[in-house]
Amino acid sequence: MRRAPLALGATALAAGLALTACGSGDSSASASSGKPAVKVGGAFMPAPAGGDMAAGFFIVHNSGGADTLTSVTSSIAEQVTLHSTKGGVMKEQKSFPVPADGELDFERGGNHLMFENLRQTPKEGDKVSVELHFAKSGTVTVTFPVKAATYNPTAKSAHSSMSTASMASTASRKSNPSHTSH
Repeated sequence: MRRAPLALGATALAAGLALTACGSGDSSASASSGKPAVKVGGAFMPAPAGGDMAAGFFIVHNSGGADTLTSVTSSIAEQVTLHSTKGGVMKEQKSFPVPADGELDFERGGNHLMFENLRQTPKEGDKVSVELHFAKSGTVTVTFPVKAATYNPTAKSAHSSMSTASMASTASRKSNPSHTSH
């Protein structure tokens, strides 16, 4: 009869250790290590006035963990570079952080893309395919409609330009499950 209490004690000890192990995790650590969930909206390219350069603008919406936009490519240009503008000074950037549960804006007068050495000049009404490369989310392919050279949406209209239908479309992915693009 001595075995029954010993077995019961061992079972209770094992259950207690299991519960302790489950409760020992730091919930903030698991939240910060969550997978990014990026979606892109408000994308557009103003029709270039001439020359071999164009600009691009968009908003990255992230409903998950932090990520980093590391580079951009497009078949329309030999090179696409990332730029910030602060105090009227434009500076090329190697990458941009995408905050957890936040947004990264590329807008006139601020962060923007520069399409350099254009292989063809996009005209108003054209659509340009652009690949955004993220450190964790992989590659997201986005279609940039070419707008009038003077097109400048307000921040409010750019943020609300993502429709339910466009959010449901699937982007080209290299490393993670599909994300949507606009």
